[in-house]
Amino acid sequence: MMTLYCRRGGRIVADTVMPGGTLPDGLVWVDMLEPTVEDVRHIKQIAGIDIPTPEEMREIEPSSRLYREGLALFMTASVLYHSESADPETRAITFVLADGLMTTIRYISPIPFQTFQARLQTQPELCSSAEVGLVELLDAIVDRVADTLESVDANVSKLSKAIFTPLAGKSGPRDYAEELKIIGLNAVRCSKVDESLVGLSRLLTFFDANMRQIGQKQVRVRIKDLQRDIISLMGYVERMSEKLQLLLDATLGMVNIQQNNIIKIFSVIAVVFLPPTLVASIYGMNFHLMPELDWAFGYPLALLLMLLSAVGPYLYFRSRGWL
Repeated sequence: MMTLYCRRGGRIVADTVMPGGTLPDGLVWVDMLEPTVEDVRHIKQIAGIDIPTPEEMREIEPSSRLYREGLALFMTASVLYHSESADPETRAITFVLADGLMTTIRYISPIPFQTFQARLQTQPELCSSAEVGLVELLDAIVDRVADTLESVDANVSKLSKAIFTPLAGKSGPRDYAEELKIIGLNAVRCSKVDESLVGLSRLLTFFDANMRQIGQKQVRVRIKDLQRDIISLMGYVERMSEKLQLLLDATLGMVNIQQNNIIKIFSVIAVVFLPPTLVASIYGMNFHLMPELDWAFGYPLALLLMLLSAVGPYLYFRSRGWL
């Protein structure tokens, strides 16, 4: 689907183009969502833009993602997608600037695009030119990344309380499976955020270098602001990753402590019952020359010895503070 955004009467109006038609006046942005073969052929015919294929968009080499063809700039970045789901990911989106026209090629519908499209209805100046529109769209993408990091930070705070605060009214071993799942999910989010920020940083550096050549000072100021925001967010990602690693180590440490306590209990039980087993084994021997077998109190004596041999190690362990 191809949506056209045009300046008309001081407003930004969304429009569509019929196959074989021409581009309308005041066009500043062509948004191509899951473009068909006909869409690709049409935009190449009327705007002279050779749209990259999905396979080309997925290439990770900077030279394949950021390049110039004539006066057209082709910039591809990995954008965070489904960040609040159980399967966060990044998907490549290509931004093209050519002859005062911004074109976006995407196969996903991330929230920043919806946010930017809604803001254009009340703030048409956000797309006063193709260059300004691209900067403001990238700003919406960076804002979404920041929101995701704030969500991760909130989850880290909740995890800290859940891990280090004992459950009220519950004794015995605690199951940390849910905490481990949450830690893993937020670690993946941080990884995807970092991947997206790296791609956006490269894109902005390439964009700024080309804006310097044509003297777009106003656009370059906004680019510098975004670059500073990205650097700050990268530091934030690093701190969140360190906190998550700390929580992971602490959780695994708690699990190990619980396992050690359980093993200690079994070890104590084995030691406590070892002397009674020895006594029972001795008096279970079938030898004739065992005087205790003929005693009237031989059986009670054997039971008493087994009891004392079990209680003795237990009291010793308690006195040493091992239990």
